[in-house]
Amino acid sequence: MRLSMLPRHEPTVRPAAWSGCLMLAAGLCFSTAPGAAQSGFTPGGDDDPRVGLAAGWHDAEEASWNMELLASQRRPDDFRNPETPGDGGFSNTDIGFQDDLVFVGNYHGFTVYDISDPKNPELRASVVCPGGQGDLSVFGDLVFISAQENRGRVDCGTQGTEGTVDPDRFRGVRVFDISDLDNPVQVAAVQTCRGSHTHTVVTDPSDPETIYIYNSGTSFVRSAEELEGCTDVRNPNDPTTSFWSIDVIRVPLAAPEQAHLIDSPRVFADEETGEIAALWPGGDHGEGTQSSRDTNQCHDITAYPEIGLAAGACSGNGILFDISTPAIPVRMNEVVDPNFAYWHSATFNNDGTKVIFTDEWGGGSAPRCLATDRPEWGANAIFDIVDGRMQLASYYKLPAPQTETENCVAHNGSLVPVPGRDIKVQAWYQGGISVFDFTDSENPYEIAFFDRGPLSETELFTGGFWSAYWYNGQIYGSEISRGLDVFELTPSEHLSENEIAAANLVRFSEFNPQHQPRNVWPPEMVVARAYYDQLLRHDGLLQDRAAVVATELDRIDGLPVGTEARAALAELATELWEDARRVDAGEEVGDAERIRTLAGALLDVATTMR
Repeated sequence: MRLSMLPRHEPTVRPAAWSGCLMLAAGLCFSTAPGAAQSGFTPGGDDDPRVGLAAGWHDAEEASWNMELLASQRRPDDFRNPETPGDGGFSNTDIGFQDDLVFVGNYHGFTVYDISDPKNPELRASVVCPGGQGDLSVFGDLVFISAQENRGRVDCGTQGTEGTVDPDRFRGVRVFDISDLDNPVQVAAVQTCRGSHTHTVVTDPSDPETIYIYNSGTSFVRSAEELEGCTDVRNPNDPTTSFWSIDVIRVPLAAPEQAHLIDSPRVFADEETGEIAALWPGGDHGEGTQSSRDTNQCHDITAYPEIGLAAGACSGNGILFDISTPAIPVRMNEVVDPNFAYWHSATFNNDGTKVIFTDEWGGGSAPRCLATDRPEWGANAIFDIVDGRMQLASYYKLPAPQTETENCVAHNGSLVPVPGRDIKVQAWYQGGISVFDFTDSENPYEIAFFDRGPLSETELFTGGFWSAYWYNGQIYGSEISRGLDVFELTPSEHLSENEIAAANLVRFSEFNPQHQPRNVWPPEMVVARAYYDQLLRHDGLLQDRAAVVATELDRIDGLPVGTEARAALAELATELWEDARRVDAGEEVGDAERIRTLAGALLDVATTMR
């Protein structure tokens, strides 16, 4: 066995994708004028390298810290207007993953890239199918795509539709069969009254032959003449109204063409009175607070089936749902926040004890990261989940101010699977990508970033990163007007090489934006090394004792796999549990919980050793 401690990362010089980029001390990389190099900076300060980046569509200046840009792939010709970056009819949107493929949604359809070599993504397929939004998910041989605009057609045609009633119009969730990736075929098109802004794939642990789609329609209600059952009456006293509900679609995997809407549950209702509009009525929360919309819809619903929970970002409320019976989501708890304008998306931590909600103040097209903007507005709100109820702990917002020509607000992201820590990578439109630690939910802090200058110094275009997700060792960013970017985190004082290596052990065959999987780490020595690094970072062991543990870890690494190594691991684990006992008893200073975590990881390695 040889699993020794990985060496410290040394700064290297690497080129940026479109302009020169110098990797400097502390992992700082930025493509600015000569002489601007620095070894340290104040996040959000005048010396923050994100401040003052020069504009450009494909030649903007770039700044990064503790993450490296590996590749950039521009949108294909059919998915862009070469005359302007501001044509929203061709905007990239959300992304999903399957094996070595990434599926990129677009207002004009979707594209598929082969990412078997993350440094060289290759276009694998493209499907032109306009309809707006284009958020997608992938499950097995199926791709689901949201469409909400009036121009969408059942036949995916580009000619659009006409009038208030058109039998060819499509607004809802499309289902494509991708078993032949060279010839994707639309096999179902589930029409909904308010279209589909986003959707959520929800698996049923008790029924592997069926999946459910929670549909979030946020647009206007279509005419009943076009779709029977739709009622465009914004009155909660009208029981037929198409507001104040979500949609549940059932998809039999053996016959996806039979996908159909099974219910539009009144998840915002008062259980006792039956009033369907029982949550936030809209308006502000008093002087100096945000004005937020009434809760008659959800924007995003993030499902975590393994723990039976979902988090709904629903206009004026953040909602916790019980989805143990996926066909029947049940509201458990809801919160309001005086600093939120529009509850947009949600992310749980891995053990389901916290949830982050984002506030899309300005709708995603406004510059909401100005130096004059309040840090609680357009930010993340971090909640602890205690006994099924959410308790506000803190806020996190991108610390670097952006310009008036950069749309910027909290948007989509995912967990970075570092064992023992809660870390999220997140898109902020033209604010770039920010990676932050929220292990202490009351004190989140940034540990890495990437940013580009605005698309224009004089004109506000909607652009930047729609989403940024960790998938099997890399971070993938969907850039609205530029294309697909691939990144890699680099070691720093905030994230060790062992922690990154441990995160890379978490592999998925599929990953979708609003379907959160559980991160599970195999019993390997590098996972224990990651926990040891965290002990050092938090002064969890006395210095002399930490050195002894490090020496013993190195010695064990040099042993052949077998009885002697197994016995040594068990002995070291026992000694660490005794260290933790002494800390608990006040006999020594340290972090007993982290010591026990390291001991448990070592014992896991020992028990699986043959």
